[in-house]
Amino acid sequence: MPASRPSRRAVLAATAAVAAVSAVPLSGTAAQAAPAAAPVRAYRWRTAVIGGTGFVTGVLFHPSVRGLAYARTDIGGAYRWDERAARWTALTDHLGWDDWNLLGVEAIAVDPAHPDRVYLSLGTYAQSWAGNGAVLRSEDRGATWARTDLTVKLGANEDGRGAGERLLVDPRDSDTLWLGTRHDGLLRSTDRGATWAPVSTFPATPSASGQGVVFLVAAGRTVYAGWGDGDGGGTAGTANLYRTSDGTTWEAVPGQPVGATSAKVPIRAAYDKHTRDLYVTYGNAPGPNGQSDGSVHKLRTTTGSWTDVTPALPGGTTADGSADTFAYGGVAVDACRAGTLVVSTNNRWADIDTVFRSTNGGRTWTSLKDRAVMDVSETPFLNWGNDKPKFGWWIQALALDPFDSRHIVFGTGATLYGTRDLKHWAPQIRGLEETSVRQLISPPVGEAHLLSALGDIGVMYHERLTASPSRGMASNPVFGTATGIAQAAAKPSYVVRTGWGDNGNGAFSNDGGCGWAPFATQPAIAKDAPGPIATNADGSVLLWTFVHWDGSKYPAQRSTDNGTTWSEVASVPKGATPVADPADPKRFYAYDTDTGTLYASTDSGLTFTARAGGLPSGDSQFELVAAPGRSGDLWLSCKVNGLHRSTDGGATFVKVASCWASHTLGFGKAARGATYPAIYLVGATDTITAVYRSDDEAKTWTRINDDAHQWGWTGEAITGDPRIHGRVYLATNGRGIQYGDPV
Repeated sequence: MPASRPSRRAVLAATAAVAAVSAVPLSGTAAQAAPAAAPVRAYRWRTAVIGGTGFVTGVLFHPSVRGLAYARTDIGGAYRWDERAARWTALTDHLGWDDWNLLGVEAIAVDPAHPDRVYLSLGTYAQSWAGNGAVLRSEDRGATWARTDLTVKLGANEDGRGAGERLLVDPRDSDTLWLGTRHDGLLRSTDRGATWAPVSTFPATPSASGQGVVFLVAAGRTVYAGWGDGDGGGTAGTANLYRTSDGTTWEAVPGQPVGATSAKVPIRAAYDKHTRDLYVTYGNAPGPNGQSDGSVHKLRTTTGSWTDVTPALPGGTTADGSADTFAYGGVAVDACRAGTLVVSTNNRWADIDTVFRSTNGGRTWTSLKDRAVMDVSETPFLNWGNDKPKFGWWIQALALDPFDSRHIVFGTGATLYGTRDLKHWAPQIRGLEETSVRQLISPPVGEAHLLSALGDIGVMYHERLTASPSRGMASNPVFGTATGIAQAAAKPSYVVRTGWGDNGNGAFSNDGGCGWAPFATQPAIAKDAPGPIATNADGSVLLWTFVHWDGSKYPAQRSTDNGTTWSEVASVPKGATPVADPADPKRFYAYDTDTGTLYASTDSGLTFTARAGGLPSGDSQFELVAAPGRSGDLWLSCKVNGLHRSTDGGATFVKVASCWASHTLGFGKAARGATYPAIYLVGATDTITAVYRSDDEAKTWTRINDDAHQWGWTGEAITGDPRIHGRVYLATNGRGIQYGDPV
């Protein structure tokens, strides 16, 4: 499975968030003072347990402290390992809405001489629409941070994100740090990351490939830099490894392997202090995808001699005749035993990736996959709907505990696997959650208080919030990324879901989401453009709309026989998300974002007619939500234009004065003595984009998250619990499902 990545909607919405919100005038005249900040209610925030689910791009054991390690992810922040608790602690949840692009961690650095110091380089995208990167530095292992904003962009979710650490504490001077960038060469700081300047003596010239410096590693007192650009990414004949022994003069390493029949991109490197050998893994592309060739080479730093120590050559065939193509990714050396190291293959789909181990400097190798016993009982989704899990895929993060030669950890596109005996492997993932969440439902009855629709791992039924769902991913069929989930308001046992799947794109459940069956048929367009789905209040009618990943929209389809047959509904705006009335099974609604028009159906979705017009249009984020238990009570959530409400089925709308930016909206159980459901909002009721609750129909709001719990971009989905007042579930784009309860 690929790693969790944000939807294009998420990227575009978050990119414009700051400018869009600041452009919205406050109610009243231009001279009116800004509103006072909303009161804050203390909440306890926790993460609903799934277990990983995203691409862990780096793991780094501290060389001087037993049991101390750090992990980085492509979109979900950084973590510190707590050996005593056997779990990861999130370190970057304090990054807020405006800093959404900093939730991607490009590199981690630790100081061997000062164990409490840790550094992060942050920046998810290097594209023109993304903000610049930043460096965080801590003197207390990430409990608190100081920050330096950079003038360059980093790319923790770009190609090459699984390469080595691009950040390094100089081995000669703890005050000096090196930072490799994708487009701006090499940077150096001489004040422990507070300020940065370009290294003019670094000889490599960036190209459009956007790889630049792919790793920095210390070998004794010498610093080596892997270079991924060359003439477009490591072309044969172009230097891809540089070094400095004095911190000033850089040179290309003589005799390095620069490719024969294919280009070589260095991926990672590790230094054996006992033998003074530097091991480098290579691929013909930066990865984690798109690689088909690679190798492993060893440099004897004392003599300058190179040796090819590749465990297995790519390009053979598997038992079924498939081409066995792959590259090499991770590499780690044993700090206790000379000549002992591990390397990983990467992008090996035909024969499945593995970790090779050598105890003689790479002369011979053993594949640890061949005798591996896998236990994923703690995170059952890793079976991917099959009888057993894969050993690994997208293995570029690979670490060997410097205090325990048999403790190896490697990252995949969905988890971290660890072993302490070289044979038995299990997820070492507690506390680390990187899911990109699309939709959330909290059922009014039943065992589960939460159903989730997720990126990359489909739909899950959360019978408990403190353990990974025992059923794993919803199967029959298994989806990759979910595109829709809906529950019949008056018949909550009936649930439908849609998504990207190899064996169907729609399914239904008659037991509240525990078990599933595929629709008997599906519209032809569903295979290429599965979109959101709705079911009316009694579950007798389905409306499915279709949106391709490239943004193309297609006519809606309707079924009145549980997906056995489908018919086109031409009067629904193409691509509009259908919304069912929760009290009247004959009513559906849809919002045309292009024209700012609300459409409604009173004949069970057979036909739609335009109602209110002149509403906000062109906004990059809209959401139409129906208040539970009421007919015709609609809320239109707009990123730029706040909230609009209709109590007459969409005939008219009134702007809600208390909110001037709404990213997502949901409802939960009413407060004691209140007759209207609690409303939950990610948006701005004053100058802060945050998470809010209203118990009085949006007349007033209370902020319920705090500055330590922000999670970057949180604009995809929010819902309250209809059975527990105050309980709220929040979708994040890389930090899983957060849920909060009043303290």
